[in-house]
Amino acid sequence: MSSLKSDVLIIGGGPAGLAAAIAARLKGFTVTVADSARPPIDKACGEGLLPAAPVALERLGVRITREHAFPFRGIRFLGHGATVEASFPAGLGWGIRRTKLHQLLNDRANEAGVRMLWCASPNLVQEMAGARWIIGADGQNSRVRRLHGLDSASKESSRFGFRRHYRVEPWTDCVEVHWASGFQIYVTPVGSNEVGIALLTRDRRQRVEQALQVLPQLQRRLAGAPFSSVERGAVTMSRRLRRVVGERTALIGDASGSVDAITGDGLSLAFRQAIALADALAAGDLEAYQAEHRRLARKPLLMADFMLLLDRSPGLRRLALHVMASRPAIFGSLLALHVGSPSLALATS
Repeated sequence: MSSLKSDVLIIGGGPAGLAAAIAARLKGFTVTVADSARPPIDKACGEGLLPAAPVALERLGVRITREHAFPFRGIRFLGHGATVEASFPAGLGWGIRRTKLHQLLNDRANEAGVRMLWCASPNLVQEMAGARWIIGADGQNSRVRRLHGLDSASKESSRFGFRRHYRVEPWTDCVEVHWASGFQIYVTPVGSNEVGIALLTRDRRQRVEQALQVLPQLQRRLAGAPFSSVERGAVTMSRRLRRVVGERTALIGDASGSVDAITGDGLSLAFRQAIALADALAAGDLEAYQAEHRRLARKPLLMADFMLLLDRSPGLRRLALHVMASRPAIFGSLLALHVGSPSLALATS
């Protein structure tokens, strides 16, 4: 296996792993990405990129346009007879099919000179232990994390996510979050004639069509619209790890801890982590990545705590939605706090 030796070996070829690979190549490292799957890799997710994500992607040489995606200007909450919305303070978000995003990242990684090993052996971590740096980008159940003794978590919780696409013209330029008892449904426009419906729930048996029966307004919007994908499911977790680096190992994306999908911040966070990790590799200082990883996660974790509290507390949720509907500036301030300024968010990454 010596012929496969690279400066950086990345286990996991999803968006986080590919972003890390591109960022490391831009620093001059030789990089190999290994994954047991074959692209494009799909996953049940909301498919919305908050404004910091396209800014980070542009730094990696990946540009999101209307050819690939659908722009949205903000977020709308609906529930308990209340509706409130706000625009992002700067920039646009983009709704993009996960497979399209993965293909764009894969194309850019190949262009940058990353060596791609698809359908790779799960034993590759041991076989290529000669790499200078090993990066775990292998998801929530990370094997790299376990093998390198980084599994210790300070806090974690889990829910279930399910996603299906409908062939229908988007009716809004916002991502909609429909709140109900025990679940939320996210509506993300991903094309001029397609929307993604993502269900987040504590009930593993619940599915999108069942949840829609509780939301008649949304159900009517989708009435008669053909499915454009099969329903996919996944576990969504909030997990805070005590450490995301070892002596020559680092974790990124969901392998490095995660925020519940309720924040919509997972991909944006992973792309910013990729830039921070490449900077740390170039400096030969993984502790710098440890510190920056913690800083980047602070706001998303706080927002996840707040939104999961609303999920668990019907009375508080009703009160909060009606207060924000009567005073939209409160919601606008919360959204601005969550997403910040895209350029500022990347300035120190």
